[in-house]
Amino acid sequence: MTANKAVIYARFSSDNQRDESIDAQIRAINEYADKNDIKIVKIFIDRAKSATSDKRPEFQNMIKFCEEDTTGISMVIVHKLDRFSRDKYDSAMYKQKLKVKGIRVVSVLENLDNSPESLILESVIEGMAQYYSANLAREVAKGQKENALKALHNGGDAPLGYDVAYDKTYMINEEEAQAVKIIFDRYVQGYSYSKIIDELNDLGYKTKRGNKFGKNSLHGILNNEKYTGVYVFNKTQRKGFNGKRNGHKQKDKGEIIRVEDGMPQIIDKEVFKQAQEMMQKRKKTPGAHKATTNYLLTGLIKCGECGHSFQGNKRKDAYGNDYISYRCGCRKQKRECNNREIKRDYLEEFILQELEKNILNDEAIPVLSKALNEKMNDKNESNEELLKSLEQKLDKVNKEISNILNAIINGMVNNMLKDKLDELEQVKLNLDLKMNELKIENKVVDDVEVTEDQIRTMFSRFKSFVLERNIPECKKFIGDYIKEVIVYKDHVEVVFNVVFSFVDNEITHNLHITTIRRK
Repeated sequence: MTANKAVIYARFSSDNQRDESIDAQIRAINEYADKNDIKIVKIFIDRAKSATSDKRPEFQNMIKFCEEDTTGISMVIVHKLDRFSRDKYDSAMYKQKLKVKGIRVVSVLENLDNSPESLILESVIEGMAQYYSANLAREVAKGQKENALKALHNGGDAPLGYDVAYDKTYMINEEEAQAVKIIFDRYVQGYSYSKIIDELNDLGYKTKRGNKFGKNSLHGILNNEKYTGVYVFNKTQRKGFNGKRNGHKQKDKGEIIRVEDGMPQIIDKEVFKQAQEMMQKRKKTPGAHKATTNYLLTGLIKCGECGHSFQGNKRKDAYGNDYISYRCGCRKQKRECNNREIKRDYLEEFILQELEKNILNDEAIPVLSKALNEKMNDKNESNEELLKSLEQKLDKVNKEISNILNAIINGMVNNMLKDKLDELEQVKLNLDLKMNELKIENKVVDDVEVTEDQIRTMFSRFKSFVLERNIPECKKFIGDYIKEVIVYKDHVEVVFNVVFSFVDNEITHNLHITTIRRK
């Protein structure tokens, strides 16, 4: 029969005990272990440490050792329970931690086996553990709420792009902030996650913890409203029983603390909104692959009452005729926002009429030309800002390369330095290439003007399909001109967008139209 395994914890206080008491404790524990066929794996000893606090080095080492154990330890043996802790709450909490690992605290002098007294004490300990945990959580939450109302940092890592000042306020980390701007800029332009990640890594940007960007690095950044200057706290659900937090599951709005202008702003609110819309658009539209009926607005239409996507729906009316409509997708989740379905032909005809009037119209073209040229100027300014940031980053990389070369000249030659030098040289090359690309792009933008004739040519391939109401062909292009359709109970809104491409880039102009009254 295999012997039980255990660790010993011994302690004496600073007031009236000496090393001899440690020897006596360990001797008594060893005798107990021999008598009960227990194998001692390790001994932990705290000298001159009070048990009224858990700030005891060897006690903490013992707890950590037990939590990480894979050899089957089943007991922590003490001479007497007060050697473990004299603080009732500490005792309850740490016994609970050990209990989760299947480890119990055994006292040589106190019989806590299966007697009725042991059962009562066990019940008391568990009650104290529950009270301690709940009370501690309440006090911590109270302090965090006060911090949040003042827009102060509440622990953990600051978001990429920010540092925490001595007074717990946020301040911008300029180099990291530029990485955040690149992420949002590229994403709203339609770049894939992998393409954005490659660019960040090529230019030498790192995550908050100093690692290269990976496939899971971007989602949280693109969803973080703090970048717009809004301090947000208590947004996601607490950790579950398994100790894990579901970052995608949010609390009710009433529980979330939001402080406008509580953070230094890195991303424009409109850009952030575009990123959220792009994320929604990239989600697969439920049932789209099953559709046998043409729906012009699939993936573009959402409910203004609850935010769910509208989906195509086909049913029979009271006379047995096909009734084809769009309706809110919340019904499939067994929720009801009371927003009525809207007839497909009625809505699509309205959208095409508005497209003709506001976009594919000779009178609208001068306005669109002016707006697109203004956007190009804004793009140029953004590129200038990025160029300045990359120049600063290049200076930093050159200094790091110089330091490594000096170290090598002075005889400090090792593989780690060589690898770091190779990495920096590659980053320098990528920075040079990106800066040249931006300079060329800026020169092209300076020389380019979106003319009315160019816009007419751009529209020509699509205009005839709209005029003829060729829905299958319109569906191939509609996403280039319709950004979003929002259906409310009493009216419909549509946001048009015009995209002009140049030098592997795109300039987008959005036009918001409000709308028709619903039948």
